[in-house]
Amino acid sequence: CNFPPPTADSPSLLTATQLKTLFHELGHGLHGLLSQAQYPYLSGTSVTRDYVEFPSQMMENWGRNAEVIKGFARHYQSGEVIPDGLLIKLKEASTFNMGFVTTEYIAASYLDMSWHMLESIPEDPQAFERETLGVLGLIPEIASRYRTTYFAHIFAGGYCAGYYSYIWSEVLDSDAFSLFEERGLFDQKTSDDLLQFVYSAGNTADVLTQYVRFRGSEPKIDALLRNRGLSEASLQ
Repeated sequence: CNFPPPTADSPSLLTATQLKTLFHELGHGLHGLLSQAQYPYLSGTSVTRDYVEFPSQMMENWGRNAEVIKGFARHYQSGEVIPDGLLIKLKEASTFNMGFVTTEYIAASYLDMSWHMLESIPEDPQAFERETLGVLGLIPEIASRYRTTYFAHIFAGGYCAGYYSYIWSEVLDSDAFSLFEERGLFDQKTSDDLLQFVYSAGNTADVLTQYVRFRGSEPKIDALLRNRGLSEASLQ
């Protein structure tokens, strides 16, 4: 975590984005530290690409929960607990422009998948890109998050035909955390199941099977849509 160093006038202070990064990377760390797999190539983050971000993004849910934040977020000078009004603003800001953000990301995911379904490379990559995005019905006001010629995530970053994995992992973490929202943020039984079937299991069994063992059902998108402000209820 590349946090800002302290200055002569203040300690090292984290922004909301840096706090999210801290909890995210903590999730990756726990995935490795809590592993009970016998073989390293099956332990921790050695899971399928569209699952590896789930345990890390899962921890972000606690990092943005008002009850958790108020347990540690205090003004570094006065000691005042972070006010409710600021927490409300942070929550509202998290869904700002989310229709645009979601659409540009999904467009890039489709573009990635389209490239990796080809049997031969087209002579004009830009024409192929325009055709692909045109078939999707992407409107001019929203572009794909990445253009083909600099889409490093899929051509050099290990996410070939897997850029969709971020939002699929978000489906998992949103659906999984909704169980804690129902039962309590630190419910012991739910926490034990999360440890057994997610953080300690690695790739020792089919990861979707492990998820169902934890959640009791296959993942649903309802919680993701609600968290992104895209559900019917959140749009009213």
